[in-house]
Amino acid sequence: MAREKDARRKYSSPVSATTRQAAQILLLRPYVWRMLHVHVHGVANLDDLEPPFVVVANHSSHLDTPLIYGALPSRLSRFLAAGAAADFFFDKWWKSGPMSLFFNSFPIDRGRDRSDDEAKGRRKGNVRGMSAGLLEDGVPLLIFPEGTRSRNGAMGPFKPGVAALCISRGVPAVPIAIVGAYAAWPSQQKHLPRGRPEVHVVIGRPMAPLPGEIAHEFNERMRRQVLELHDTTARAYGARTLAEYAHTAALEQTSRTTTKALADDAQRKQEDR
Repeated sequence: MAREKDARRKYSSPVSATTRQAAQILLLRPYVWRMLHVHVHGVANLDDLEPPFVVVANHSSHLDTPLIYGALPSRLSRFLAAGAAADFFFDKWWKSGPMSLFFNSFPIDRGRDRSDDEAKGRRKGNVRGMSAGLLEDGVPLLIFPEGTRSRNGAMGPFKPGVAALCISRGVPAVPIAIVGAYAAWPSQQKHLPRGRPEVHVVIGRPMAPLPGEIAHEFNERMRRQVLELHDTTARAYGARTLAEYAHTAALEQTSRTTTKALADDAQRKQEDR
């Protein structure tokens, strides 16, 4: 237990926090804000918030994390630690280094290959339980409950682990919706955004688990809140809503399924001749 606490000490280090905020203020935020036309809404909702807490947001672009750090008041982002995929961001030093410098990142097990991830966890130390330990140390977290970036702009289901974490540790969730980041830099786009596209960071009111509320219930309530924040803002500013992205994705899936069925039927007919 003492060894694990020592391993977490860097996440609450004032020296590291000062260095990180300097890097964010002097390098990261000016770069991202020049590349995009960023609108931040709802900062006043955080006036009474104190760490620890968990920020939850939709995840559709690599822009999401720097946008959230740049939008939050410095008193709340100073020690904010972002969960990042252990299998992608922590497999090479040249990826984990910048993530630690700018975002105070810690590894999250996405569970793609349970046996392999468990082996990595044993080699690298505490991957599981890191989130709970950081909250116990008073460190606020940023976690994307979808687990990965959207590949079509629609918001996927939230994994209930974040809700369970909030309930077990008695901390609030801060819902944030990112509007326009997918259009600016979708996963399949190789180049950085061009032409300063508009992006909105919409901060909702902190949400506390209700008495007796189970993880799946709180999880769905968080997801609905992020969805509402996103689509209300998107409609107000003429951007695509998550509902529209989901509708387009469903139509494309139906088209692919129909095309495959027709191709399979044609192949069977050819084989029967």
